[in-house]
Amino acid sequence: MKTLYLYTTLGCHLCEQAKALSWPVLEHYGYRLQEVEIADDDDLMACYGVRIPVVRREGLEQDLGWPFSQEELALYLSAGND
Repeated sequence: MKTLYLYTTLGCHLCEQAKALSWPVLEHYGYRLQEVEIADDDDLMACYGVRIPVVRREGLEQDLGWPFSQEELALYLSAGND
């Protein structure tokens, strides 16, 4: 199963919205969600601290930042999967 990383932190209500919106799309494309706590890593805080929630596909450097729709997430997950 492929992994979609959700960069998040404790108490992030937007992250909870992103997670809820993502579930149907993840299931459809065969992804599992792995939450990454950014507060535990200075580099992640510097990169994502003011941008969360952000998702990133395993093996892909490009990420998708909030706000995004289910349709935008579906396009992101399906891009390059020919």
